[in-house]
This record gives sequence, C-alpha cells and structure tokens, in this order.
Amino acid sequence: MTATTDGSAGAVGPRAAAASTTNEPRPGGAAAPGPGGTAPPDASGLDGAAARAAERAAGHLLARQDPEGWWKGDLETNVTMDAEDLLLRQFLGILDADTTHAAALHIRREQRDDGAWATFYGGPGDLSATVEAYVALRLAGDPPEAPHMARASAWVRAAGGIAAARVFTRIWLALFGWWRWEDLPELPPELLFLPKWFPLNIYDFGCWARQTIVPLTVVSAKRPVRPAPFPLDELHTDPARPNPPTPLAPATGWDGLFQRLDKALHLYHRVAPRALRRTAMNQAARWIIERQENDGCWGGIQPPAVYSVIALHLLGYDLQHPVMRAGLASLDRFAVWREDGSRMIEACQSPVWDTCLATIALADAGLAPDHPALVKAVDWMLDEEITRTGDWAVRRPGLPPGGWAFEFHNDNYPDIDDTAEVLLAFRRVRHPDPARLEAAVARGARWTLGMQSKGGAWGAFDADNTSALPNKLPFCDFGEVIDPPSADVTAHVVEMLAFEGLAQDPRTRRGIEWLLAAQEPNGAWFGRWGVNHVYGTGSVLPALTAAGLPVSHPAIRRSVRWLGSVQNEDGGWGEDLRSYHDEEWIGRGASTASQTAWALIALLAAGERDSEAVRRGVAWLAETQREDGSWDEPYFTGTGFPWDFSINYHLYRQVFPLTALGRYVYGEPSPGKAR
Repeated sequence: MTATTDGSAGAVGPRAAAASTTNEPRPGGAAAPGPGGTAPPDASGLDGAAARAAERAAGHLLARQDPEGWWKGDLETNVTMDAEDLLLRQFLGILDADTTHAAALHIRREQRDDGAWATFYGGPGDLSATVEAYVALRLAGDPPEAPHMARASAWVRAAGGIAAARVFTRIWLALFGWWRWEDLPELPPELLFLPKWFPLNIYDFGCWARQTIVPLTVVSAKRPVRPAPFPLDELHTDPARPNPPTPLAPATGWDGLFQRLDKALHLYHRVAPRALRRTAMNQAARWIIERQENDGCWGGIQPPAVYSVIALHLLGYDLQHPVMRAGLASLDRFAVWREDGSRMIEACQSPVWDTCLATIALADAGLAPDHPALVKAVDWMLDEEITRTGDWAVRRPGLPPGGWAFEFHNDNYPDIDDTAEVLLAFRRVRHPDPARLEAAVARGARWTLGMQSKGGAWGAFDADNTSALPNKLPFCDFGEVIDPPSADVTAHVVEMLAFEGLAQDPRTRRGIEWLLAAQEPNGAWFGRWGVNHVYGTGSVLPALTAAGLPVSHPAIRRSVRWLGSVQNEDGGWGEDLRSYHDEEWIGRGASTASQTAWALIALLAAGERDSEAVRRGVAWLAETQREDGSWDEPYFTGTGFPWDFSINYHLYRQVFPLTALGRYVYGEPSPGKAR
C-alpha cells in the first residue's frame, strides 16, 4: 500500500486475490478443516466436545441467515424506547389502542419487584426509565392506584421525583405541560450558526448527539405544549413545589460557568430577533432533511428519528408530507413483535455488524471459504458499502469515502469499527469476483487510515472528536456526547491493518503505541462499546499478536494474568455494567457466553490454548450450550453509552462463542492463514 499526500492509504495490493487456501468443503457443506488447513481434532475429551459444540453452533447460525445474506439479532435496550414511542404518537395524535396495548405488555413485564425499571438486566432501578415507563402505562390506562403503579410512583418519589430525572425525560414531560420549559436547559437553534472551528459547534458533538441536538434546538425554541391527558402529581416529592430551586455551583468551575451561560440563554430566548430565529430554525430543518436516509430514518437510530419528526411537525410539516410519512414508517420498522402480543422497540438495528461477525465466526469455525452462505454474506456486505461523503468529512475534507455503517440504511455515518470488521470478514472468504472485493477493501482501508485521530488511535464515527466542553453543558446529562478514540475500535483497526500486510506501517505502529499506553494498571483495557474490560482486552490481544507482538511481551503477559484472576469459579467470565462507575465490579459478574468467548479469544491469541484457564472456559461454553446449538444470555454485554445506555445484542451469544470455539479447535487466524 502506498501513502497519499493527505495521509490516507493508497491502493491495497492483490495479495488476497492471489492467495490460495487448503480449505475444502465437507460433504453437505458442514465445517471443513480450519482457517489454516488444520485438521479437526480427535473426537475424544475436551477437544472433541469443543468441536461438536462448534459444529452445532455453526448449524444454528447458518439457519438464522436471511435469504438475502445478512444476519440480524434483536437489539434490546430499555423501556424508555417503548415509552417515548407512545409519547411521540400521543403528541402527534396518532396513538392507537393496539400499539398501546402491545407496548404496555412489554413495559409491565420489565418492571422490577420494587416498582422501578432498570436500564439493563439485573441492574438497579433507574429514575428516568421509571418515570417514562410509568407515564406510558398511564397512557395505556393503568390507574395510579393499581399496585404496580403505586409501587412505581412511591419509588420515584423516594428517588427525588421528576425534578431529579434527566433532561430528556423532562423534555418529554414538558411536551404535555407536566414540566415547565422555563425549568429546562436552553438549547437555541442559533447554535447551528457557530463555525466548525468554534467551541461547542454541532460537530464538536458525537454524531448520535449531533443528530439529536439539532432537532431539539427547534423543539426548545418552539416550546410546544399539548393538553395533558392526566396529572402527574404523584411523581413529585412536593406537588406544590415540583422544581425547588438549587444553588448555583461556584462560577470558577465549569459547572457554574455553564449554569450561568444557561441563564443568559434563557434571557436571550425572550429577546431573540424573530428573523434570526426563523432563519436558524429553517437551517435546522434543511440540516435534518438533508440527513434523512432513503428508508426515512435518521442515522439508523431511533432517538434522532423521533426528535426529527417532532421538530419538522412543529415547523409545519403535516403527517402526510413525504418526509414525515417516511420518517414515521421507519419508526415502525424498529418494532419487534413477540409471540405473546407484546411490542419492543429497538433503539437501532445491527445487520452489518451482525453479518460481519457471523462471517468471521463461521469461517474461523471451519466453514469452507467458498461456502455459499459466506459468499452470499459478502455479496450483501459489498452492496452495503457507503461511497458518498458524510459528516465525517468535516474533520477529514478531501478523504475519499469507502466505509460501512452499522445499520441497513445510514449513509451519512459509516463507522470505523464496522468497516474494520467487514474487511476482516472479507479476508476469510473466497469470493467469485476477487477484483470487486479487492476494490472495496482498498477503499475501506484507505478511508479507515484517513480517519485516524491525531494521537494515533481511532474513534467510532469521527476523527478528533475529543472536545471536553459538550459534556459540561447542563443539557448533556443523557450519556456520552463525544466520540474520542477507544481501545476496542483502535484494536479492531490494528487487527485489520495487520491482515492487510500493514503491521509495520507507521500509522499502524502509532495505533499499537496508543494501545500499549492505554493499558490499565491491572493489565486490562477499557471497553467503550462492549462490557467492559473483558471486551476491551478481548479486542486488543488479537490485534497486538496479529500485528507481530510476541506473546511474551510484558503487556500481553499482564493481561493474561488479569484474565486468569477474574475467571469465575464455574470456568466462565462475566463483567457487570456497574464496572463503568464502580471499580469493585471490574471483571466481576455472572458468567455469560459472549464475555467468556471474549476472554478465550484473548487468551488464545496470547498462546494460552493449553492453559487451565482456557480449558475451563471452553468446557463452560460446551456445557452451557443448548441442544439447538445456541446459548442463553439475558445479561447485557453491549454498550451504547458507558453505564447510561446498555445493549443486549441477541446475536452476541452466538457469534462470539462460535469464534472462540473455532479458534480453539482449528487454531488462530492470521494474515497468512485466513486467505
């Protein structure tokens, strides 16, 4: 590969197209010898149990492939998605009885015994989630005196009432007059006029926050109030004083400074020139509409779509306008209907991510590289390549596009993590059109290298999205709002670059140096997009060894010791989401299939195949596998915002155990073996 003048990558060489493999399909298309042509193990003992578990898991995963070639598991989050969907429909006047009944079934089922709702399985009650779930059930007709509702309202009052809930929850309540707009942080639409170099311009926010904030500037300016269908006095600690005043923080700190700035913005709201405000809101509308995807959604995620629909409606777009019809239709596609008649709303959908991970898992578990299922998956992923410029070009102007997004439709926001894993999946498949595949790999590698941040690492969606100021705003209490580099994304990129023969490239070496510097004192790595240190470590070790670091390297030995120290007595690994804010939980939690697999993937990369820790972990996976080849995993092991927004990717419990078992059975993939 050659470097271009803008620091991005040039053309990728034809090594993979010319490479051959010894893998041949078995009769019937089942697992063949492993990625490097390694013979399957003996059928006796742990090796045989692992091989049988891998074969069952592969069969289960193959049966779940869509005829078009993709995989997608449910993406489960928390009931605020369902509550806000009902509130949106109530606000727009389109709430129907069937949708309400189905959503209420799901929300009631998720309630804890103490009356609260959590944001992840087994987690503590969350005030904002409980307030929103309670209001949704009131919309569904549940009376406040019903036992489950009385428990919920009592829990809310004990936790501080509505006044202590997050800003987003209080915005939803303000839409119906249950909270005063004057008591919310101000977010003026004139924010869009700030130049891209100015602090707190919209491109200082992560793409998910940016897509949400722009429509909310319109909502904040309009301050709409729909008639409240019922009062919510029971959710205040003192209904006569629902928002008791609190003293300002000292002006010498960031909190105090931004609190005073917010007061100034509230004053500005009263005197804002009408022409300027109208121009700002029109610019916001153009910004929103320009970023609507072909399927009607925004960014492939539910929150920006919800607020965009509200903002455009407030600006005069009626529900029959094509933009609005498409937006509302896209929201319906986030609904998962259960056999019991309940309805769960996904915050997002993950077909590209699930498909590349499934492809890697099946290939590493011995499926022939030209197996029709793998070829079909690659065909579908090739069609999903994004070849148009998006918001990422604000920080990287002139960089040619060539990446993949997480979702079915999200051309504005390809992400670096998906792109790296898609290219790793491509390198495991013998495609009948190698020229097409090589061209896509070249574009993806070039774009990924061009998105490297100044420090040598990679974020998820943007380069150098590291300003600390957005997190200081009173408005931004809903989770992470910036996109700084992370160890897990950087590791996946480094691993991909190693498979592209770029392990010695200076840009790859900078990524490796960043990873080594980011290692925690205990030997683990923090996991930004998965829970948590087990995920980070499971991502980094395969990258370091693929890039040529010897397994004797001190950083690798420290991480091996840490993984051994946090292995559960049953042989598995688990880490609770509370590890994001409580060090006592780091590496601690009930064993899960996905987290056990991450630990095994790390240990196998570190040369620990014959260690007791690996044998116990493999045995745990084999013993806990269900008869149909799947695993059960109610625990949330995915991360949206650390601690604040957690995800249960329902396919994680399938793809990662299969990857770990495949590598245990057939050996580690490597740039030389996986082609």
